[in-house]
Amino acid sequence: MRLLVDVGNTAVKVATEFQGEIVLINEAQVPWHKIEEVLIAQVGSNDDLTSILQQAQSYQVPYLFASVSPFLGALKCAYAEFQNLGIDRWLTVVASFHLFPNQACVIVDSGTATKVDVLDATGQHQGGWILPGLDMMIDSLVANTQKVFSDTHTLFDTKLGTNTPNAVKNAALSATVALAERAVTQMGEKVQLIYAGGYGELIQQHLDPKGIYFDDLVMQGLVFWRKYQQND
Repeated sequence: MRLLVDVGNTAVKVATEFQGEIVLINEAQVPWHKIEEVLIAQVGSNDDLTSILQQAQSYQVPYLFASVSPFLGALKCAYAEFQNLGIDRWLTVVASFHLFPNQACVIVDSGTATKVDVLDATGQHQGGWILPGLDMMIDSLVANTQKVFSDTHTLFDTKLGTNTPNAVKNAALSATVALAERAVTQMGEKVQLIYAGGYGELIQQHLDPKGIYFDDLVMQGLVFWRKYQQND
């Protein structure tokens, strides 16, 4: 059994993986006596990993940090300076490449930041965009203006706003959806839409419900990434 760890900008997600089945758990539920290996995707702070690494060391469980490479089998990274691509983005591309072989994909991973990545049917990562997540957009706008405000109970939508909170929230969602739509249009071919992140399902509802949402896309990417390391 493996432990999969996704250290994001604002949260740490933990899952177990056994014979291809990934189960999201919380850190207190980790069955350390069964864990044989820890795989880590780290974007956030080292402090968020301290307790997990201490436990791994106390149980003498090896741990590996996933990294970006220019190639991973037939998959090719778009970045010339590949080490500058966030590992979370790379792993969503890795997962999509294996989950949807020979298909062009647009990946929309929306949390603290929203990342849109494009993969063509041959396995060439085309690149992508990063923009503030919905909450960050709203917080930044409210913090830097005098009379613009939001609230916690107004729901997101893409309709024109008829009061300030829904004008702000709907603009944030509409901008995000429009960016993803542009990625689909630029591909100029049939694409598989893939959603991830805390706001992934919301964007799915307003962009294309036929796309598929994964709550463990980075985790799946970790598992696929590890297979390549074992085959080297």
